[in-house]
Amino acid sequence: MRLGLNMGYWGAGNDAANLELAKEADRLGYSVAWVAEAYGSDGPTILSWVAAQTERIDVGSAIMQIPARTPTVTAMTAATLDSLSGGRFRLGLGVSGPQVSEGWYGVKFDKPLGRTREYVEIVRSALRRERVSHQGKHFVLPLPDGPGKPLKLTVHPVREEIPVYLASIGPKNLELTGEIADGWLAIFYSPEHGRESLELIAKGRSKAGKTLDGFDVVPTVSLVVDDDWRAAADLVRPYAALYVGGMGSREQNFYNNLACRMGYEAEAAECQDLYLARDYAGAAAKVPLGFLDSTSLLGPKARIAEKMQALAESGVTTLTVSPILQDLERSKAALRVAADALDLAGVGS
Repeated sequence: MRLGLNMGYWGAGNDAANLELAKEADRLGYSVAWVAEAYGSDGPTILSWVAAQTERIDVGSAIMQIPARTPTVTAMTAATLDSLSGGRFRLGLGVSGPQVSEGWYGVKFDKPLGRTREYVEIVRSALRRERVSHQGKHFVLPLPDGPGKPLKLTVHPVREEIPVYLASIGPKNLELTGEIADGWLAIFYSPEHGRESLELIAKGRSKAGKTLDGFDVVPTVSLVVDDDWRAAADLVRPYAALYVGGMGSREQNFYNNLACRMGYEAEAAECQDLYLARDYAGAAAKVPLGFLDSTSLLGPKARIAEKMQALAESGVTTLTVSPILQDLERSKAALRVAADALDLAGVGS
């Protein structure tokens, strides 16, 4: 199991600290640094900035949103980032959610599975420098009855294949991830429930004539180092409440649905009710301690090492940590503790 760093969203005033964390992760031998986007800072710009100031660590999008870009633009961006970074780019994709897709990008949130499948097909075709021609239900290239013609990417990517990751939560999306992607970007992953997700991914892999060998399982887990793991959990509560309670609408919140499938249906409903009523502190208080503990790395180094063992045994191959930023030096120290804990757990690669 390797370590990764998730730097989350940019533009919240912590950008300089996040860059220093990326540099520290690079120095410590972390495998990859991921950047997110929603409707603030875009991912590729930040990834190029981080890549320019690091040496060995891969840079990855977690995620670049499918409704934000045509698939050929994504292929151009991936090829450019891979070239600028010297072959260190990983392409993470996801459909985002209905509110962002339709409210920010003006793209109807329908048929996400079919749209994702066609999108990845076109991206890969473009990166192979084929003349792109696609006649699908969601994408048609070139447009019929016009001047367009099949075109080929004019630049040569550093690598013949840039790894593609999908962020997925629902059962059908997990199966699709196994079938068409090189890795899975997971959120709120727990060893106890992760095996069910990996069974669905393995089912998708078998459709493609593949196994889980070589497939990268990449959950992002909150990291707080503290002698008192319960006190550490309290620092994660606002983040978890945002997703379980407030990400999406009452009718369509993928993270709330995930918490329900993990056995926290009543608590997830209470958290959502309070969050949508703008009682953010009350919503955070309702996030179950068991949910936080099973999906985070909390406590002293020895406890974190035990959690890492369980994660590796469940099938995780790249464990991406997200330090809950308190101050820069404590966050850098947390990255060092995680690296030491991986050695202590004896599951590093």
